[in-house]
Amino acid sequence: VGILRLCVYAAITAESHGVVTAETIQRAFRQTEEGFTTLVSELLGSRPNMATVGTCCLVGVIYQQTLFIASLGDSRVVLGKKVGNTGGMAAMQLSTEHNANIEAIRHELKELHPNDPQIVVLKHGVWRVKGIIQVSRSIGDLYMKHAQYNREPINAKFRLPEPMNMPLLSANPTIISHPLHPSDSFLIFASDGLWEHLSNEKAVDIVHSHPRAVRFCPYFSVHQS
Repeated sequence: VGILRLCVYAAITAESHGVVTAETIQRAFRQTEEGFTTLVSELLGSRPNMATVGTCCLVGVIYQQTLFIASLGDSRVVLGKKVGNTGGMAAMQLSTEHNANIEAIRHELKELHPNDPQIVVLKHGVWRVKGIIQVSRSIGDLYMKHAQYNREPINAKFRLPEPMNMPLLSANPTIISHPLHPSDSFLIFASDGLWEHLSNEKAVDIVHSHPRAVRFCPYFSVHQS
């Protein structure tokens, strides 16, 4: 994951030439996916199950007082925002999650694969793409994106019955921009492992209640009065 983070940020830096936009971030994600695909192709003979490895990706970039958030998968970023002069704090979710348990995501998948009644399957009370994976977007997971990785030498337990309308998963991030405001105080980036146990509001309340444990971003602090 650390290597992936470096690859994404290196790609953004190379693409931006000092200017960050949604388009440069989009291209950076594409380059990261292409780079990982090349690596898997080169190592397929010796490490075939790399074709079954994938990850969510959540990126935040601040450029000229604008916060860009790009997300793949079901990690989430929440903004802690001051509420007037009350001392209170509001929680504002900035990212979009790509998880088959969300009805809108199931609808999106069914629209993309209208001839596949098994594109989403309810398994043990959890909706999954093809009954396998909860997320509909990721870096990697090439066996669910390219037919050439859905066969030997990858482990048979990962192989899907053909013919298959690939790709089943996407590597295109959802990107939003948020103009920073003096009331914006902090950001919480976390995977689904946290959000399964904490609401947005509870997470913001915990951070707000423990200010000494918060690592504030200098770009946020310049807005504080």
